[in-house]
Amino acid sequence: MPSATVRAGWCVRFYMEHYNMNLTLKVWRQDNKNAQGRFETYPVKDVSSEMSFLEVIDLLNDRLVKEGGDPIAFDHDCREGICGMCSMYINGRPHGPWHATTTCQLHMRAFKDGDTVVVEPWRAQAFPVIKDLVTDRSAFDRLVQAGGFVSVNTGNAVDGNAIPVNKDNADASFAAASCIACGACVAACKNASASLFLAAKVSHLALLPQGQPERKSRVLSMVAQMDKEGFGSCTFTGACEAVCPKEISITNISRMHKDYLFAGVAADK
Repeated sequence: MPSATVRAGWCVRFYMEHYNMNLTLKVWRQDNKNAQGRFETYPVKDVSSEMSFLEVIDLLNDRLVKEGGDPIAFDHDCREGICGMCSMYINGRPHGPWHATTTCQLHMRAFKDGDTVVVEPWRAQAFPVIKDLVTDRSAFDRLVQAGGFVSVNTGNAVDGNAIPVNKDNADASFAAASCIACGACVAACKNASASLFLAAKVSHLALLPQGQPERKSRVLSMVAQMDKEGFGSCTFTGACEAVCPKEISITNISRMHKDYLFAGVAADK
């Protein structure tokens, strides 16, 4: 058995690291994309510092349902920082105050007792509000359908070492492929540009041998689809990179612009 002194030290450390707080949530409520939205204020008591932000919304929704109210609609799925569904603007920043963190990975120790937390949906023409904090991000799906794939023969999978890949290219491709399509880049951009998302999808294939046959047609069709969806133009301010939970580099945007230029020149010949 640990000594009384050791046990007391554990208790003090637990108390310091785990505590409850009272917060005020100002949440955007909107019935649909055509409805007039508004902020509604909710006090939330006894919030554990170790809760995730989504768990706090769950806690609030349980109370709203018991009171006969309408629960807050929000997107969520894996709650492991993988799926990209947990799209919320928290205190003026996509996914909240922590760097390289999704909303589901944001814990309440990021806030202090008595704080007011403002929660909004993504704001972009291409992401219309479905309800409350839920936006329609199917525009991203259509971007991928426009060219974010490789055409290969069906059959057994090729051995992993059958096609040599330069390590630097493999690492850069893997980093770009880590994009979870959450849309934070669009929400943070003053122009609501999808360039970082699109560049990640273009780059992770353009850097691999398997992506070379369709490299030119891919970038042309995906950029055309981005414009069709109503996303804004990139002015390279870097806001997208700053809020990306997977830290996708804006160097991918430069690579996409280069590919687009070369593909356009080749198409004109």
